[in-house]
Amino acid sequence: MIEVKNLTKKYGSHLAVDDISFSVNDGEILGFLGPNGAGKSTTMNILTGCLSATAGSTTIDGFDVLTDPFEAKRKLGYLPEQPPLYLDMTVREYLGFVYDLKKVKMPKGPHIAEICRLVKIQEVYHRLIKNLSKGYKQRVGIAQALIGNPRVLILDEPTVGLDPKQIIEIRNLIRMLGKTHTVILSSHILPEVQAVCDRVVVINKGRIIADDTPDHLSANLSDDHSLSLILEADKKKAMDAMKALSGVKSVSYVRSHGDNANEFVVDPVVGYDIRKPLFELMRDKDWAVLQLRSNQMSLEDIFLRLTDDTTDTAVLERSLKRRKEQNEQEATQK
Repeated sequence: MIEVKNLTKKYGSHLAVDDISFSVNDGEILGFLGPNGAGKSTTMNILTGCLSATAGSTTIDGFDVLTDPFEAKRKLGYLPEQPPLYLDMTVREYLGFVYDLKKVKMPKGPHIAEICRLVKIQEVYHRLIKNLSKGYKQRVGIAQALIGNPRVLILDEPTVGLDPKQIIEIRNLIRMLGKTHTVILSSHILPEVQAVCDRVVVINKGRIIADDTPDHLSANLSDDHSLSLILEADKKKAMDAMKALSGVKSVSYVRSHGDNANEFVVDPVVGYDIRKPLFELMRDKDWAVLQLRSNQMSLEDIFLRLTDDTTDTAVLERSLKRRKEQNEQEATQK
């Protein structure tokens, strides 16, 4: 759906984007991450046709953004970090204006009504935009991106400045939109990216340093693949049973939580996923699982490590690429 090949952007002597390539599949939600000044916004501006590239190409649904901009942009809906709203218009006037600007062919009234229902702004449809809350303004911004039913949505920091309730609402909306659209989501709220995105691309100093699913990045970068769990079970019986499982390297007792509840750390043999065998053991023994969590790195930990100035990114890139190829080969064999 989206193809970026050897994209480069220079501002004078400054190399903002350095020969990057990536693709986004149809129906995929991609998280595009990077620290300030990494080249993230520049890349997104080139993708949306707001900025020209020094070299390389970007295509949307087969249409080149540079040589066939009108067809490419028909496939694209864009929400910048600051939504492009006309504050003295009502929501109705503004969405009608965007509809006309995009030269949409669908029936105007039903199309706009369906978008308003989707993003839940019916109750503010006749209100001035300047009088709306931040959350509703963000929804109106998403609504304008959906006008014309584009196949691709690019959302730049869609939840910035929102309260926790509004963040959850917008996050759920993006997840729902991902069922019918291809989405690129840029955000500094990393748990949000982990909750919503199928895949993440991390850019730093103009180069892509990671491109994989959050789970694979966590598994490939983390030195700790153990699981922590709290069971309602006898300490010795639980330890002996878990140690006997295939793929378990070691079991450590942490502490008691009272009422026959005990906490353990289970360390697997490298390459083994022991979650299912553990679950089946607990079910067969009728032991209540009060807590089970992975000790692998969170996406926040991954991001900090990848963008740390002391990290040898070239070595890290090669390592992650090898791990990704191995994962793809294993998936093909299965």
